[in-house]
Amino acid sequence: MRRIIKTASLVLLMVFPALAGLAQIHKTDDIIGVWLNQEATGKIQIFKEGGKYSGKIVWLRVTHDSVTGLPRTDKENPDPKLKTVPLIGLVNMKNFSFNGKDEWSGGTIYDTKNGKTYKCYIRFESPTRIKIRGYIGISLIGRTTIWTKSILQ
Repeated sequence: MRRIIKTASLVLLMVFPALAGLAQIHKTDDIIGVWLNQEATGKIQIFKEGGKYSGKIVWLRVTHDSVTGLPRTDKENPDPKLKTVPLIGLVNMKNFSFNGKDEWSGGTIYDTKNGKTYKCYIRFESPTRIKIRGYIGISLIGRTTIWTKSILQ
């Protein structure tokens, strides 16, 4: 009887880590999709390229400048050459890696409202909600926002 219990225990110890590894592989790409920001002013498509995750603006609630009538551009960008780049299509999240557990980190997020780039990490709050934390230096100094998975991709 002891031999059966020992054998069963060894099998369980070998099987469960393998199953956990499979779940993590699937979870790696769960971040891919279109996400509505907390203010419902824009949608960001997160995609994988070269083993890293990035995001680009694919929809804006206000698509055109109220003064000029032209498509909105990155007018807050500190680089004068980039101030005329359209916001739709702008890659504002770059270089995220999955940590194998529950976080995409090592990337940056660009805030089009102030033209600044911040370190950032992403975590799932639920299957349809992610927490985006942008920060300066250490994650204690920053801002968190919740994005919701967009039904319409």
